[in-house]
Amino acid sequence: MSSDSDTPSADLLKQTVKETHVDDYPCYRGKVRDVYTLNEQTVGLVATDRISAFDHILREAIPFKGQILNQIASFFFSKVDDIVPTHIIDVPHPNLTIAKKCKALPVEVVVRGYLTGHAWRTYKSGKRELCGVALPEGMKEHEKFPHPILTPATKAEEGHDEDISEEEILNQKLVQPQIWNQVREYAFKLFERGTAMARKQGLILVDTKYEFGIYGDQILLIDEVHTADSSRYFFLEDYDEALKEDRSPKQLSKEFVREWLIEHDFQGLDGQIMPELPDEFRIEVYERYKELFELMTGETFTQTPVDNLDEELGILFKAY
Repeated sequence: MSSDSDTPSADLLKQTVKETHVDDYPCYRGKVRDVYTLNEQTVGLVATDRISAFDHILREAIPFKGQILNQIASFFFSKVDDIVPTHIIDVPHPNLTIAKKCKALPVEVVVRGYLTGHAWRTYKSGKRELCGVALPEGMKEHEKFPHPILTPATKAEEGHDEDISEEEILNQKLVQPQIWNQVREYAFKLFERGTAMARKQGLILVDTKYEFGIYGDQILLIDEVHTADSSRYFFLEDYDEALKEDRSPKQLSKEFVREWLIEHDFQGLDGQIMPELPDEFRIEVYERYKELFELMTGETFTQTPVDNLDEELGILFKAY
């Protein structure tokens, strides 16, 4: 039996950007973003609708995910630039950020406030240390840590990012000590700000990933900040009850995509076959991203058609 929503859903699924192609500019494709070098100082970061999980890009794209991701990142960058300078120059299109061309630090800076996701999977396996940080005994899934912890990861060109301790980062000379000290200070301040902003909107910032780069002699916050791709949120009103009932709190994050994949026997391991995302699930993912955008920004998400995106990007690039 069909419904009035069938056609809008079909139209929505057509509005996806898996790749962009703009001639005359070198392009590097990350998991989510197409990164164009505009000149020696400037890059164009195009947020596509690709979605990744377990360090694999899924075959199906999520409609308007790139626009939501790019705009929520822009919103949060503007809310933290008093803590740390950012790479943002301009956001001239919902899919596009013009940014300073930085040398990215080779580690992702992950701050965790709760025993959830990867941290819980590690804990459940019997380990009581994560990235050199001792984890308390007797914790349950989703429980809050006594204080936020820093659990970095190396950024793999291919395959999985690997957990690494702060001590290993310094011993391997991946980051200079004075830069690392500043980065860790920035990370905890950013997490504190993100936590406060989330609480005002009835959300809990559970954990998040930050990336930093060097531009001249400056350390800049790059990539994205406090988005659904880089962060996990719980709903505040549901958290205490969920913890008592030993169930997962209602959340806004990409974790439910990972959980769906796990249920369909995929965790990115050798020999596993990546399942196809059903259209209904792709719509659900879009709705979750949209919900987070509207909750956090207080604005209504407006879809911008992407039919002529490559042409629009080419025109915009010339302005920089």
